[in-house]
Amino acid sequence: MAPAMVEIHHKLGYLTLFVACISTTSFAHSHADELDEENASKPVDSILWIHIFLQGLIWGILFPVGMVLGISKSKWHVPLQVTGIALTIGGYILGHAHKGRAFLASVHGTMANILLIPIFTQLVLGIYLKLHIHEQTLRPWAVRLHGIVGKSYPVLGWTQMLFGAITFRGYCRGGHLGQCLAHYIMGSGFIAYGTIMAILLLVGEAWVRRSRKSPEWWDSGVIMLWGIVNTFTEHRGSSWSVKDMQHTILGILWWAGGALGLFLARNNQRTVVPALIIILTGWAMSEHAQALMISTRVHALFGYTLELAGFTRIIEICFFVPTFASCSTVSVFPDDTNSDHTLADATPRSPRELYAPTTDHAREAQEEKNAAAKVFRHLPPFLLVSAGILFMSATDEELDFVHDNEMDHVTYILIMFSISFILYLIIVSLINLYATSGRNASSPSTRAHHPGYDEDVMVGDIELRTPLSASAAKWYARVPSRSQTVESRGAEQQHILGEEEEEED
Repeated sequence: MAPAMVEIHHKLGYLTLFVACISTTSFAHSHADELDEENASKPVDSILWIHIFLQGLIWGILFPVGMVLGISKSKWHVPLQVTGIALTIGGYILGHAHKGRAFLASVHGTMANILLIPIFTQLVLGIYLKLHIHEQTLRPWAVRLHGIVGKSYPVLGWTQMLFGAITFRGYCRGGHLGQCLAHYIMGSGFIAYGTIMAILLLVGEAWVRRSRKSPEWWDSGVIMLWGIVNTFTEHRGSSWSVKDMQHTILGILWWAGGALGLFLARNNQRTVVPALIIILTGWAMSEHAQALMISTRVHALFGYTLELAGFTRIIEICFFVPTFASCSTVSVFPDDTNSDHTLADATPRSPRELYAPTTDHAREAQEEKNAAAKVFRHLPPFLLVSAGILFMSATDEELDFVHDNEMDHVTYILIMFSISFILYLIIVSLINLYATSGRNASSPSTRAHHPGYDEDVMVGDIELRTPLSASAAKWYARVPSRSQTVESRGAEQQHILGEEEEEED
């Protein structure tokens, strides 16, 4: 088949899929506003179970993988996303074709229709980009929009799966809506916090350095904004309950501490204030009074987990300082001369001391410290993810259900930590996929080595095997450790100093 015919075939395939997406709206039916007890207690049929597992697989695994492959410019991005869209259509139909148990009209059904908008948008943009037209006018904007919509898929998928679980159990109606929102939004926020922290610690050093702002500056800003929102939204009615006062003062704590963190993190400095806020929040949550003993135990462990996340973050900042926070005062990196890190070595050194060859003993000590840092740095984000899962599982209705079924708090908490392990596995797997796919993939003939070393280039604890060409550097730039940079540049400086001595002689 001629190349032109192949291209036309691909475009027709996109258009067919687009028409199929539009046609699925005719299958939608409104759920009942009221249900009798018989319909609400019917068993769940196999069609609905297929819908649940299929959509969970698509939005929880397939689309996030496709998003990562798109960021790394992998050739598998388009086939995977097209497959995901096709399966989503099938799952959408199954969700409206099942028999058995009926459900009240819910936000899950509304969200299912809303999700057609980003799906259509992504599909149309994909077709447009395949045409390679308007290269200098509209196409650059289409590329940006395509990336924004694609990166929103994990958030949209998480939200819709959460809505599905709530609808399945019939939760968050009537007087339970407020505490549902508090638990699910805050819990999801902790999970997002842990995910972003994992990205920054594992592969995000280059971005942090380019932003010229330490991670704690971003942490403090988000904490301050969230505190302002919480200060004015947690109290309802005329009377103040104990929980109203606790939640409101937590909001004040966050914006006050966040403001301090922003000030201390100026000029790319490191600070432990965000971690301290996490510790205080965990302590407050562990002391929440609850009606049921199981609820008290779950909230307490949530608080302890959050406290531990804060303590490990302090240790990571103070004793396992990443490269973007340790090199400014000696000006090893030319793009970091404006930094003023509080944890950096501020002792002035002469060029001879700065560029002196690193001893074997010093190199081994640094390698041991780097190895320990690579292991330890997973603790803060994992604990934040675990805390988020625990908090989302601690709503009144969920714990009432667990209590009524006579499950003890130990079993329930271990189930939640099992989910946390699975979720963190997915997170770090996607990060690793980014580092090893597309333009970052390895090839037998192009093994990238750091100048003067026999080891492959490492970014965080992810091995990067592709040569860092000018085009790849802006997507995935190598950030060497301080010891490697000092040693590699030390040889050059020693050579320069040697030439100067010869000239003096």
